[in-house]
Amino acid sequence: HITLDAEKMARYNVSINQIIRAINEANRNVSAGVLGIGKKNYRIRTVSQFQTPENALGVVIFDDGVNRVYLKDVARSTPGYAKENVAVLHNGIQVIVIGVRKEQGANVLEMTERLQEEVGRLNKTILAENDLYIDWVYDQRPYINKAIWIVKQNILIGGILAVCVLLLFLRSVTSTITTALAIPISTIGTFIFLWLMGRNLNVVSLAGISFAVGMLVDNAIVVLENIDRHRKMGKPAFAAAHEGTKEVWGAILASTATTVAVFLPVIFMQEEAGQLFRDIAIAITFAILLSLFVSISVIPTMIHQFYRRKTERPPGRLQKSTIGPLLASYIMRFADLCLKNTATRLTAIITFTSISVILTWLLMPSAEYLPQGNRNLILNFMSPPPGYSVDKLKEMGRKIYSDSQPYFKEDGKDGIPRIKQMFYVGADRITLFGGLSVHETKAREMMPLFQRIMNSFPGLFGVSIQAGIFEHGIGQGRNVDVNISGSDISAITSSAWMLRGIIMDRIPQSQVRPVPSPETSYPEVRIVPNKERLAANGLTEEDLGIYVDILMDGRKIGEYRPEGIKQTDLVLKGSDRVYATPEDILHAIIVNSHGDLIRVGDVSTLEYSSGMPQIDHLERTRNITLQVTPPLSVPLQDAMETIETDIIGSLKAAGQLQNVQIRIGGNADKLVETGQALKWNLLLALLITYLLIAALFENFIYPLIILFTVPLAAAGGFIGLLAIKTFIAPH
Repeated sequence: HITLDAEKMARYNVSINQIIRAINEANRNVSAGVLGIGKKNYRIRTVSQFQTPENALGVVIFDDGVNRVYLKDVARSTPGYAKENVAVLHNGIQVIVIGVRKEQGANVLEMTERLQEEVGRLNKTILAENDLYIDWVYDQRPYINKAIWIVKQNILIGGILAVCVLLLFLRSVTSTITTALAIPISTIGTFIFLWLMGRNLNVVSLAGISFAVGMLVDNAIVVLENIDRHRKMGKPAFAAAHEGTKEVWGAILASTATTVAVFLPVIFMQEEAGQLFRDIAIAITFAILLSLFVSISVIPTMIHQFYRRKTERPPGRLQKSTIGPLLASYIMRFADLCLKNTATRLTAIITFTSISVILTWLLMPSAEYLPQGNRNLILNFMSPPPGYSVDKLKEMGRKIYSDSQPYFKEDGKDGIPRIKQMFYVGADRITLFGGLSVHETKAREMMPLFQRIMNSFPGLFGVSIQAGIFEHGIGQGRNVDVNISGSDISAITSSAWMLRGIIMDRIPQSQVRPVPSPETSYPEVRIVPNKERLAANGLTEEDLGIYVDILMDGRKIGEYRPEGIKQTDLVLKGSDRVYATPEDILHAIIVNSHGDLIRVGDVSTLEYSSGMPQIDHLERTRNITLQVTPPLSVPLQDAMETIETDIIGSLKAAGQLQNVQIRIGGNADKLVETGQALKWNLLLALLITYLLIAALFENFIYPLIILFTVPLAAAGGFIGLLAIKTFIAPH
């Protein structure tokens, strides 16, 4: 801090503008270009940036050839700290919080491991020497590692189930093992291709491999069955393997190409969802391509070796099994019934097509943007009355911890899982607290407790949200943003309050968070300049504003760079006096341009008023955003349609939203954009699939017959989604 002495400034007749201008001109390095001499270039620059506060005291403020005034003649330098304006607590104890974000492309698990090692080293060395300690609060490793473990488990279970189904229908251990080899070979090969493309092995790419496990054996089964058919026709082992593979080569190529064509457009999607699920598309694409290679190379080779060594044996219990053949016989009987005559064929086509269309129409679920996940982190946003001091915010944080303390000790108290960690941040622009449970999957069950605690504060409203796995900002998860814009701030705030109440009523259990708060009662003290008196003292309105800024918490006028430190603020202060009331500011002493000492009250008056704590803008107009988080039982699409059509549409028709513009944004907007992109990607995939099949079969009719199965598949998919929602999701 550089603390000015008003009396000395008056004695030397130095103005505040002279001081600020002299410091800014002296505290800078100036590049002067490059000087080339012989084989070398020399960079030329003047160096005068301060490295210590004492450097600033040597700055010349005034020199007329007779008198010279230095900054040290009218000021002194003292080390200091910025004024505390944020309350940060961890488990009820005041702390300094450190947040770490990874760089783009970095592996979050590796970064977190290295960071924790460094924190441990600091805790044992320099921090221990100063009686300090860094407490590790939260990172994403438990959730990521558990998700990876679940996906790996699904891959293993899916592989085992696929092998069991193969064994059931092929009725041969050798054939099953031969076919199942496609799974590990294709999976390992996919890892190699992911590495070559610079992609990380993450939950998304592993999920893609998990989805593909069942498809990896399709081509191998087709090749194996056809080779076995040729072998039963009495052909030698090599001829059976060669001709059996050659016959179905075109069919499995068509099947593989069409599968790849479906996922290929996803790789080139530019929308956020496309970027997130690109790894799924890449993993499935390479896995299926490798399974094609395995089916025409490894499978025929292995089955050829098996046939060469095979001796005739009586059929064993596995070959005598009737389950597979029985299922196959029922399917073939049903197929024969459908193909019996023209009437049965038309009946089958019309019936199944109608059923699939009706089921698709009835069962098509409303859309969600991205999965919410089940992160072990609950964020609770509060909107306290405007103007709370830091001490009051600290008091709120301690009360929150005090009310939560019993749940740190007992698991299951009042049905609430035991709390592991809590943190609290209280500031002008945002006040929130977060909680983590000792149970990784039960964080959501803490929300009733946190909502009860927030409701215990009079005049305060808050929302409790579980952090989503795809969040890009604080509270930016599964929400619909309702942007209320206009030029009349009173119309914006009244509309925001009205919409908030209606949305909470029409969408029960929804949580609505206004950003910024529509409260207009933030206490404000205005120093009103007296233009005539300012002019008489040779001052301007800007001079008065700078003086008041300096008198309060100090005015940052630059930076200096001490050795070993990135940078330190250089702050100009009027005095070390702490003002007890706003009226005391009027009695503060400043210097006019004539070198006279005057009071702030000699050139201004004081008024009490109120205003908004923060004003945001959207496309250059004032804006308040309502972040609406619907309950999990209400899909994002339904919430968006309710807000946009039922609520906003009816209010506009009744003329109740005058002088404001309402726009829907956030993840709801991204949902619409992604839906449009996927719609065109679906059409593109169908077109590519049709052209590929037409080229392979050299026929334009057969592809239409094959693509006719898409509606049936869609109906089956929606039935599966309904089954998951009914029997699995609730648990």
